[in-house]
Amino acid sequence: MHPNPAFRKTPDDQNLAFARDRAFGILAVNGEAGPQISHVPFLLSDDGQSADLHLVRSNPIVRTISAPTSAVIAISGPDGYVSPDWYGIEDQVPTWNYVAVHLRGTLNRLPTEDMHDMLDRQSAAYEDRLLPKPPWRTGKMDQEALRKMLRMIVPFRMEIQSVDGTWKLNQNKPDDVRMRAADAIESGGIGSELSALVAMMRDA
Repeated sequence: MHPNPAFRKTPDDQNLAFARDRAFGILAVNGEAGPQISHVPFLLSDDGQSADLHLVRSNPIVRTISAPTSAVIAISGPDGYVSPDWYGIEDQVPTWNYVAVHLRGTLNRLPTEDMHDMLDRQSAAYEDRLLPKPPWRTGKMDQEALRKMLRMIVPFRMEIQSVDGTWKLNQNKPDDVRMRAADAIESGGIGSELSALVAMMRDA
């Protein structure tokens, strides 16, 4: 997380809403040989106190966790390079604007029999956002094929103890300076999800 307090003022409920909407992040835990990382979809609880996720059984993190383990889920949002020439003021340096939220807590392995319910809840959360497409449900699968697939994945729940967010959108600059940078990014910047980043900069 960026140390500048100007970028750390977003309240927890907004950070959690961002994480819930993205529903995908980087899970990191400490292993014997160093950090272990996996890219995972997750389902954030309504109260923001826990995140459910699953890993394929062969994932090294599964073999690492034999007891509750400290973990982080890092969720990335839009990002983009900012050239100092775009500000229209002197003595500036290049930077990179971005949005990121970190969920920290304790990762717990759940009983294998919890996997079917978790898959139903996760798929419902994602599929229901695809309306008017008829949602996919596990009931569409041959149940023996489903049981075989469920044996290949392991359910986990991370109990969330802290939420940290960085919304670095040039809000430490005067409004006109920030708007010039947003206009330049919109015209031809580099990064990811630039239209979303520009909208966030203009609202900052």
